[in-house]
Amino acid sequence: ATDQEVIMARAQVMLMAVALVLMLAAVPRAAVAIDCGHVDSLVRPCLSYVQGGPSPSGQCCGGVQSLHNQAQSKSDRQAACNCLKGIARGIHNLNEDNARSLAPKCGVNLPYHISLDIDCSV
Repeated sequence: ATDQEVIMARAQVMLMAVALVLMLAAVPRAAVAIDCGHVDSLVRPCLSYVQGGPSPSGQCCGGVQSLHNQAQSKSDRQAACNCLKGIARGIHNLNEDNARSLAPKCGVNLPYHISLDIDCSV
């Protein structure tokens, strides 16, 4: 094969590789399941409030709103709820009134209240 043929063959292989990458990028991805590490990182700024602090911070409410927006399916909401339940159990000096009022104070309407006895079947 001449140098010209080798260069053309390599160019064709590169074009096919680029086309494959572009096609794969266009394929819709399956929804990523909610995991507790992610939930924890979103609600961590709320810790001082749920321990009795004065009001939730903007960062706290941003995390609560983000979690609400990400948990669209029933299974996502149940997973997020179970994570919140586990997180609530691990909080020393949890103020349940503040925990219960967190979502409404952040302008989020949840089908459950954050507490030690959340019913996550909703």
